[in-house]
This record gives sequence, C-alpha cells and structure tokens, in this order.
Amino acid sequence: MRRILSGLIMATVLVSARAETKRCVSGIYPHLAMFNDEGECGTGAVVPWADRLWAITYGPHKPTGSSDKLYEITPDLQQIIRPESVGGTPANRLIHRESQQLFIGPYAIDAQRNVRVIPYSQMFGRLTGSARHLTDPAGKVYYATMEEGIYEVDVKSLGVTELYADEQIKKGRHANLPGYHGKGLYFGQGRLIYANNGEHGDAALTHPEIPSGCLAEWDGSNWRVVRRNQFTDVTGPGGITGSERPATDPVWSIGWDYRSLILMLLDGGQWHTYRLPKASHCYDGAHGWNTEWPRIREIGENDLLMTMHGMFWRFPKAFCATNSAGIAPRSTYLKVIGDFCRWNDRIVFGCDDTAKNEFLNKRKAKGDLIPPGCSQSNLWFVEPSRLDEFGPAIGRGAVWCNEPVKANEPSDPFLFTGFERRGVHLASDVPVTFTFEVDERGNGHWKKLREVEVRGYRWVEFPEVEKGAWVRVHLNRDCAKATAFFQFSNADRRSPAVAGKDVPGGALHAGKTLRYGGYEMDADLKLRRVDDTQVVPVKSNALVADAASVVYVDDAGRRWRLPKGELGDGRVDREVCTERDLFNCAGTFYELPADNAGGFAKIRPICTHTRRIKDYCSYRGLLVMSGIDGTVRSDDGKATLWVGTVDDLWKFGKSRGTGGPWKDTAVKAGQPSDPYLMTGFDRKTLTLSANRACAVQVEVDVTGEGMWCEYKAFELKAGKTAHYEFPSAFGAYWVRVVASESCRATAQLVYE
Repeated sequence: MRRILSGLIMATVLVSARAETKRCVSGIYPHLAMFNDEGECGTGAVVPWADRLWAITYGPHKPTGSSDKLYEITPDLQQIIRPESVGGTPANRLIHRESQQLFIGPYAIDAQRNVRVIPYSQMFGRLTGSARHLTDPAGKVYYATMEEGIYEVDVKSLGVTELYADEQIKKGRHANLPGYHGKGLYFGQGRLIYANNGEHGDAALTHPEIPSGCLAEWDGSNWRVVRRNQFTDVTGPGGITGSERPATDPVWSIGWDYRSLILMLLDGGQWHTYRLPKASHCYDGAHGWNTEWPRIREIGENDLLMTMHGMFWRFPKAFCATNSAGIAPRSTYLKVIGDFCRWNDRIVFGCDDTAKNEFLNKRKAKGDLIPPGCSQSNLWFVEPSRLDEFGPAIGRGAVWCNEPVKANEPSDPFLFTGFERRGVHLASDVPVTFTFEVDERGNGHWKKLREVEVRGYRWVEFPEVEKGAWVRVHLNRDCAKATAFFQFSNADRRSPAVAGKDVPGGALHAGKTLRYGGYEMDADLKLRRVDDTQVVPVKSNALVADAASVVYVDDAGRRWRLPKGELGDGRVDREVCTERDLFNCAGTFYELPADNAGGFAKIRPICTHTRRIKDYCSYRGLLVMSGIDGTVRSDDGKATLWVGTVDDLWKFGKSRGTGGPWKDTAVKAGQPSDPYLMTGFDRKTLTLSANRACAVQVEVDVTGEGMWCEYKAFELKAGKTAHYEFPSAFGAYWVRVVASESCRATAQLVYE
C-alpha cells in the first residue's frame, strides 16, 4: 500500500523557492489560468499524483472531445499542457491501487507520468465518475457518463466494454433511470452506486421544486432507484482510491431537494437519510447545470472536507449509522468549486470561474454587457486554517415545506449542531402539536426534546442547553399543509467597512488579457497602456431609490426592496462565477442566483463595502474591480485596479443596512407592502409609526418562495413610535408589513 500510494505521498513536498517567485494574489496564480474555446471552462478534477498536480478542464456537452486540456503542474508551479489532451466534459478521478495508475477523465497516468488515452470513439459520453469493479477490482474499473453510459475498462489494455449505452446512443442496453446529468460513481457493499442531479424538460429550467435527479444502485444485473432526488458525489472512507473494505465500509452520497440538503448513508446494507441546511441557493436548479460539483474529500486533517451549497463543512471520517455526530459548518464561500485536494500544505480548489456562455443566467439588470472573450478558470490555493475564515455560517432548510404530513410519522433527521443560533418556523393548516426529538450523540437513539402547539404559525428558538447531533419532528394529527423550516446562523463578527479611496473607473472586459479602456493586463498583472481608447463609463437604470429603501423590479415584474445607500453610477449586476451573479446595490454586494435557482427571491448579502465601485469581472480566476484604489497601477500611473479573489469580499465589511418597506408612505388598509430583504443580516431592529391609530401586522416569508406568515402584530397610536428588536436567532428571507387602516406610515429596519 505504501508503494502504491507513493504518488500521493511525494506530492506533499514543499513548494520550491522558484514557485514562490510566481505572482500570487489571494491564493490565485494568474499564470496557471486554464482556457478553452467552449462556452464554459470548468475544472473537473485536481489530483496529486507522481510528484505532480494533475488537472482537467471541461466544456459544456462535449461527449466526443473539445479544446480542453490535461494539465500537469510541477512542484515549482510550472504548467505543462499535455500533448495527449483530447478534452471533453470529464470530471471523474480514481487512483487504481493495483496497477498504480491515475484514471482522470479519459486518461490513464502511470507512476512515471506516462499518459494513455481512452478514445471517445470507444467510450462515448461526458465522463463524470470512475469506480472500482464489482468482481475484478485488480483488473478492471468502471466509468460512468452524465447520460447513464456505464463502461468497463481493462486497466492494462484500456480495452472498453459497454455495459449500458449512453442515452444519446439509440442502440444498446440502457439503464433508463429517472433524472439525468450524472455526477458520482462508487463501489461499496456489493453494489455500484450512481448519482445524477438533473432533470430533462422545460419545467426543470424554471422550477427548482419539481422532482429531479436520482440515486441508484446496480448489483451487476439490475438497477434499483434508492431515492428520487438530486445527488452529486458518492464516496466513502476510501475516497479516491476506493474502499479497502468494500463489504463493510459505509458509503456516503450528498444531494438536495427544494427543502434542504440530503445526505444518504449506506451502512450494513441499509440506506439512511439525513438533512442539512443550505447556505446558498445558487445550486438549486432542477436541471442540474449549476451544481459543479459538490464533493467530500480528504485534506490531511482529522475530518474530511465537504463542499455543498456554498458551505465548507467538516465531515467525520468515521461517519456511520451509529456514529453520525460531528458534521459542522466551517464558513461560507462564493467560488464555484469543481474538485479539490491537499497539495504542498495547501488545499487546491479547481474552480469554474468565467463562462462566455451565460446559459440561462441572463437578466435585464446586466444591461448591454459584452460577454467574456473566452471561458477560463483557475486553481485556488488556500491555507487549511483559512477554511474557517470566509463568510459567516448561515443555514436555511426544511424537513417539511407546506406539504401533507401523516400523524406520528417522524421527519428525516435534521442537523442540530454546529450553529450558535437555532430556530424553526412552524406552520400548519389545522391546530397541531409538533413534537421534537433529538439524537444526542449520533448513535441512533432518540429522546423527546419538547412539544410545541401551533395554531397557524409559530417561531420557536432552541436555547444552547438543548443539544443533540440531529433533531426530528412528528405531528399528533394529519395535516394537509405542514411546515418545519429551520433558520440557523453564527454571529457575524466582522467589523463595519472602513472607508477607502474612490478613483475614476469604468468598464472591464476579460479575455486572455483584461481590457480596461486603452489598457491591457496579462498574467503578470501589469497594467500597460496600449492605445488611446478611453475608459467607457458603466450606466445602469436597474435600481430606483425612494425615501424608504432601494427598489428593484425583476424581469418578471416583481418588486423587491433592499437597504438604502448611495446608488452610484457603476455596474449593478454581473456574473463573476459561472451561473451566479454578483449584485452591487447601494454599497452592498449580494450573491444572486440564476432565475432557474430561485433568482432574486433567494439573494443574500456578502458585505457592505460603501464604495463607489464602477465595474467588476472575473479574470484568470481573479475578481477585478475598477473605481476603487487597488494594488495594480498602470505603467503611466493614471489607472488603478483592485485585484483579488471573489471570496476576499467577505473582508470588506459586515453586511449592514438601513431601510424598509415604508417611510412616511401613503398606505392602503389591508394591502401588503413590497417585500424587504431580511436574510443574511445580523442584529435586526424594527421601527414602526403611523399618523393615525392602527394595527400593523409584520409578515415574514419563511421559505423564500412567497410563503408569508403572520409573525407579530403591533397596535400603533397616532404619531407614536414603536420599536422592536428581533430575537438574535430569528431569520427569514423577506419581511413585509400590512396596516389595518389607510394612513401614512413608516416601517424601517436597522441591520447592524
């Protein structure tokens, strides 16, 4: 075993002094950027092997090859493009112990770094998974494609046997599984386990809540659907090498539905289900396109690292049915991460940064935006300690979401630990008692925590003394519509933004070089004057401010309100990570999902920067901004750009804001205000007043899907002001107010 894994061990040598001379910004080496000629350039896999780091990129829907490459990176960070490259849409990786080969994409790489290629003419499809063999693990490996092609490959000859035809091929035997867009593949406990995370059809392009995806298993003869939901990674304690004890080692698969994240565990031949909250909704599309690619990986620590829905998670190496405690959030992130590993004492993330084809992620707020000149991505080198230092942890998710529930049937277990602040929105169509139970130690033993009577809606907090690894819920009677939606968070301990120097700025355009007026910037990050072209100003009319707050009207005509501030005249909306946008409004940056993943209803704040940023874009894996003083200055001293990584934005300042749905506004009795954003902010204080006596009902959207619940009513006296501080654990996506009488009223919130 020691000799077999020598490639992995050798790859942990220290970075040489020569590597340290390479230009590096926030863990991004611009010279390592990867490009292709396709509509997207994602990183499918990054693997240490044979004293090198290997990476592959992929283009969208390229089952027979593309301009993508196989990259070999030396310890001193020289990038070598292998001449054997054939491209495609690959994201599979497996180290085969017996033959001492790395199978990555269509390539087999031996311990001497010799590369052989399995032609797409013999193994058609978008390769997404590789796994050990059920009956001949020493001599063969499995490959799976996005469209359910299953192949058997001889590790010596690389001869291919088609077991199930890719569904794009009309002839042959087909698996005919529900869902599509295959992701993970793994062998364990006598079965080959395959996951897909998408769905065909027009509804999948617009409705993330429809049935989608599949987790399935194959015993060598027949397929069985384990669960009809979206799943990505399938792995176990063996990780990239596969299990050494496949008969007994557990198998894990991570996925989701519109309610929350789903973790499936195969232990002792039985499948178990757990649920976790979501930090980001950018991954939620039912078609599966914008989920590239959540993983559970070894990073050389006591725990594994799991990336899922914008959160870095600790994942215990010994996770099983009788030892399920220990999963915990580390921090939130913005990058789109395809794969990762530990190399040279850092975690290397392969990302999906800049797609010249924005797919379905288009909206009017972007204006007349010229797409990137070419698709590109890069590797992100991160010190392990920094995994706890990015965005504050936030978790939103349900076990039931406005759906039928039978009496005395327990919900799936939901994560109950790792967050400082915990609460749950409860709602039902009939009076009912919600009973909470906890598995304190993650050993499968449940005990009653408390009972909560609900008539319509109720918010419940869990104090620190109520502990447990997992919580579950059941009802004392049938309900046609029941909701148990958890809102978790950690305190946001960031300081407010520090004022910085604003400078002239304008439009940015990224290709293999970055263009900024008459200036160009290359991999050396030197800004050179190349001609007399003037910097083009950026204009946007996507936002309107009134006395109450900032108003945004989305492409469907829906009105939304955000905290107010100086609007400025710069870029409002731009995609900076594939299929998710950076929205810049009144001094605050927000993460904005594509419309197929919830759109503006699922926006969340990143930071309040209070700067007059003119434009921003993704370039060579970096985030580049104009309009603020930066570290890159032009050779003539007349221009400057800020250069970093998108996850540097967390450092710009705590998310804060003032505003609300009304400010001395003429309101009509019984007419709800516009929704005002609430999610992702820390301390929340409400001020209410009216020019005549009336009742004001505060309503909250608990799911982000327009499920409005009556949170609290206030009786106002004419001309008097009421103040209310929300509980520290309280969270909801949006808030709105309704007055019982027509009047002039104010409803303002301060987020600190």
